[in-house]
Amino acid sequence: MEPLHAPWRIDYILAPKPPPSEESLFSRIAQSNDDEGNHVVVRERTCYAVLNTFPYNGGHLMVIPYRQASNLGDLTDEELCDLMRLTRRSVTVLKEVMNPDGFNIGLNLGKAAGAGIEEHLHFHVVPRWSGDTNFMPVIAKTTVLPQALSELATRLRAVFSK
Repeated sequence: MEPLHAPWRIDYILAPKPPPSEESLFSRIAQSNDDEGNHVVVRERTCYAVLNTFPYNGGHLMVIPYRQASNLGDLTDEELCDLMRLTRRSVTVLKEVMNPDGFNIGLNLGKAAGAGIEEHLHFHVVPRWSGDTNFMPVIAKTTVLPQALSELATRLRAVFSK
């Protein structure tokens, strides 16, 4: 098994974080009308999908319920089903737009599990390609993304809207 290394994310991990508030970043994005600025690619009834600003790989989406919840048990059955349906749909859209060889799909619950925004659960959908790791993150602490987030968001929105 080959590990997925993302050392460029350490800057985000170690950066000062705003004090905890009643409303998470994802709640603010959910309530915002600036989908382009926030890289939101699709909105559905109880959840939405957004490109990760600090991606592990190109096309890294997060699928997020509108309602802030930190545990799966806090979601209604409808929210949970909608979340999984949008995760499945995100895989289909990413396959069409980016043609990956596979995916990492995951949910980090709690800080110890790696949740960066632990108060608002979210699924990560990360497209993967054979040989998609390289020396740049290790040597230069730099990730190479093949496409600008805004450009990719536009392409994804077009396919989600079909």
